[in-house]
Amino acid sequence: MTKQQIQQLIEGSLSASCGVSPAEANDKQMYNALALVIKNILLQKRKIFNHNFKSNGQKRVYYLSMEFLLGRSLKNNLFNLGLTQEVSQVLSDLGFDLNNLYEQESDAGLGNGGLGRLASCYMDALASLGYPACGHCLRYEYGIFQQKLIDGWQTELPDNWLPGGAVWLTERPDKAVTVRFGGRISEQWRSDKMVLTHVDYQEVEAVPYDLMISGYDSQAVSVLRLWASRNKRRFDMRAFSQGEYLKAMQEDAEAEIITKVLYPADNNVAGKSLRLKQQYLLTSSAVQDIVADHLKYYKDMSNFDKVAAIHLNDTHPVLAILELMRIMLDEQGFDWEKAWGITTATCSYTNHTILSEALEIWGEDLFQRLLPRLYDIAKEVNKRQSQEMWQKSNDWKKVSATSVIAYDQIRMANLAVVGSHSINGVSALHSQILKSDLFADFAEYYPDKFINITNGIACRRWLCQANPRLTALLNDTIGQEYITDFSKLSQFNKFANDNAVLDRLAEIKLANKIDFCNSLSKHGIIVDPNSRFDVQAKRLHEYKRQLLNAIRIVSLYCQLKNDANMVITPQTFIFGAKAASSYYMAKEIIKLIYKLGKLIEKDKRISQMLRVVFLENYSVTIAEQLMPSAEVSQQISLAGKEASGTGNMKFMLNGAITLGTLDGANVEIAQELGNKDIFIFGMTAQEVSQKWKEGYNSMEYYFVNDQLRQAIDLLSSGIDKEDFSVIKDYLLKDNLPDPYMCLADFDSYNKACLSLDKAYLDKTNWNKMCLHNIACSGIFSADRAIEQYAKQVWNLKPI
Repeated sequence: MTKQQIQQLIEGSLSASCGVSPAEANDKQMYNALALVIKNILLQKRKIFNHNFKSNGQKRVYYLSMEFLLGRSLKNNLFNLGLTQEVSQVLSDLGFDLNNLYEQESDAGLGNGGLGRLASCYMDALASLGYPACGHCLRYEYGIFQQKLIDGWQTELPDNWLPGGAVWLTERPDKAVTVRFGGRISEQWRSDKMVLTHVDYQEVEAVPYDLMISGYDSQAVSVLRLWASRNKRRFDMRAFSQGEYLKAMQEDAEAEIITKVLYPADNNVAGKSLRLKQQYLLTSSAVQDIVADHLKYYKDMSNFDKVAAIHLNDTHPVLAILELMRIMLDEQGFDWEKAWGITTATCSYTNHTILSEALEIWGEDLFQRLLPRLYDIAKEVNKRQSQEMWQKSNDWKKVSATSVIAYDQIRMANLAVVGSHSINGVSALHSQILKSDLFADFAEYYPDKFINITNGIACRRWLCQANPRLTALLNDTIGQEYITDFSKLSQFNKFANDNAVLDRLAEIKLANKIDFCNSLSKHGIIVDPNSRFDVQAKRLHEYKRQLLNAIRIVSLYCQLKNDANMVITPQTFIFGAKAASSYYMAKEIIKLIYKLGKLIEKDKRISQMLRVVFLENYSVTIAEQLMPSAEVSQQISLAGKEASGTGNMKFMLNGAITLGTLDGANVEIAQELGNKDIFIFGMTAQEVSQKWKEGYNSMEYYFVNDQLRQAIDLLSSGIDKEDFSVIKDYLLKDNLPDPYMCLADFDSYNKACLSLDKAYLDKTNWNKMCLHNIACSGIFSADRAIEQYAKQVWNLKPI
């Protein structure tokens, strides 16, 4: 596309959408006009691509996830379409700066962390590789919350992303479906056949909004279909006319609240009910839509699994198994065996956690009340599974462990395993734990179901877009083939002893740090770009052990306070994290980190060597600025708890050195690096398990380590005049000490930090370590992961 064509499209869009000329337009109007141009290009590409795969009868994957952490769309789509430079020049000629237009777009915060970002990376990779794909999620009106720290305490504000993000959405009222809740199932015999009728239900309408995701240098376009709930019935004009205004609006409010906010707090009955409604709205809408689309092109559902793959991203969308069975049985007239065979051949499941609180269970009463027909189907699934397991094992313990319904609860993880033909973990260690521990009884009798597919990231976004300076260096040294085959990054190793390349690598890192410092200064945060940037950016959870990091910083502060002559490498510890709104301990840890930063700021001498910065409202866009500047990547979860991690991959790709435990994908990162150029500490997963069997006594570590004891004591005596005794008690209490054993790993962690400090002083060798990390990161590309899914799970072929 030529510059002249682009300019004509932009001017036409500006006139049609805003009624102004470029000379009259502001940045917001120009952003909307440009976004509409790009969206229309994608819609045209999608139309052609859809025709090609449907006319050839090719299989399509439907990726169901409660989260898609997209970030901004304009920059990503321009890059993937190869239009960034031309559009930038056209805008410059019209008096606009493309970077300013990027700032007009809010992050589409339809996710909480790694789960949603992974889903977004995979949609990008699917399109780039030419695979037919459609994602399904909810169109949360407010998405993940805006994080505001008030004296260090996290406060949640609405994330109103739609004003800037709505331009990318195309409403599809022609695809709207009806979703039913509550009521009861009536059974009647008609012509020697049992007929089931759902009666006395409440219904809402689910309306889809399509968002296009371009592939890189590809004709393919992935579609993300976002479902919004609204009242099915007409507005009650009679009640309104009689002055009953609240009654007239009540049904609208009850329907629309389902897709109002991502992850409403579920520490109450109403919250649990709303979450279950959200999950059923997503799965019912998606499955109804997929089936309707299938029936447009085929006579019946008998070949459904041959042309459709439904992938369940964690347990949230697992209701899709029961919903597909409902449609097969009640609407398509299949018998159980045929319906179940097609359903299990269609569905696959990725497990993302072994944490019990994240393996969803629903109270049987709530499930039966809200989803009566699915409850009946779940009971039948449970009965048949229990019978099969009894026949295989003759062991009631195994029957109980693998049951879908037990102890008045519906176990969604077990349903996912029973109802899917493929179950995968997301790192080698995690997948092994699934087979040896979490799903051991399933794996014993259904071993062929379990595979590993280590997570991957959208390297084009996290390197080429986020770090143009490093991209330019790679282009100059190894060419550009790596952009479509990231295994070619290994060629960068040839320059490990090239001083000119190493010097340029150091210059790039410093320039990125200066850029990030300039960005922070706009928010009143002043950081020395010559200090070492030590980063831990991820969702705030006890198992991720931001607390371990914070305790060591407290210890370092105490040492500097006690020894006026002590000198260390100037270092800035940067945290980015959000805590779940009802997660009290996580919020306490955020406040501790914030207050620690304030305490250090007040000491003129110490603050020259040590800084702590908590990034408020951490997001994809902030991550794109932060990761190119990071020098140390902290990945310090308790071994065996982190399924994979993807932040570790993004930091590695940008040349940061990992300081971490042998957990999740850290294990594979260490293997790729040859156990060098990475700082590993702490217990292994096996040692963690053994420690719990022996009995973990946190006081043993507290009394024998003076540095540790002094740091913990300061928690109760005051951090910036704030008492954190609740955290001290959490770490030391006798009956149930910290389940993630921060103190057990503290000494090993501290020694690894000291080794890292020493290595950082040798700048040439440090730059070699950075180069080696970049060169070894290609294996963690989302392209590689999607190729594995396509071949091993979905049986999918590219167009």
